[in-house]
Amino acid sequence: MTRALMAVMVVACGYLVFEFGRIQANYNIVDVRNERQAYEIRIADLESNIVALKEEVALLETHRDIDREAYKDVETGLATLQAKIQEQADAIAFYRGIVSPADGSAGLRVQDLRLTRGESERAYNIRLVLVQSLKHDRKVTGDVSLTIEGEEAGEAATYDYSQLQPADTSASWPFGFRYFQDFDREIVLPDGFTPEKITIEVRSKTRSIDSIEESYSWTTSLG
Repeated sequence: MTRALMAVMVVACGYLVFEFGRIQANYNIVDVRNERQAYEIRIADLESNIVALKEEVALLETHRDIDREAYKDVETGLATLQAKIQEQADAIAFYRGIVSPADGSAGLRVQDLRLTRGESERAYNIRLVLVQSLKHDRKVTGDVSLTIEGEEAGEAATYDYSQLQPADTSASWPFGFRYFQDFDREIVLPDGFTPEKITIEVRSKTRSIDSIEESYSWTTSLG
């Protein structure tokens, strides 16, 4: 009986230590549950909006066939509605990537990487979105490393972010979030360098959350 009681006490103490650790890490199961539910409600609202927008598209297409005089106005309306549908479909994909990713795996992931041309000829803007999928019981912290591979003077060349960042900007790229975090960074490519591949390494400093590394073709990353 005494041994059984001691075993129960050990288990109870272990659980209390576990809960204390989660509290110290700013973890609140009620908050996490509420936030997750809010994302699921947002997904349901977006899906409902898409259904309504598709109904409007069908109605406009009917009007277009009936009234050719208003053809141009109808086409403009159709383009606007279809853009809204795509925007909301992208939002659904984003939130699902956090709540229930298609591959069912938990942890860090690159949700989106997009490059757009900057103001100067060799400048590019980088849009990066990181998410933590499925499990959100702790804040993940770390830093991002970016490298670009390509060709320069007929030979392979590689540059990291610190070599490409504009003057008067910090080379550090830290992150810290529970659900997601987005970044906007700018790089300037050296003259004569032709980029071919961009690699993002997301280095986790949080125990039990693995770091990740993803590589993308430069051309397919361009927005």
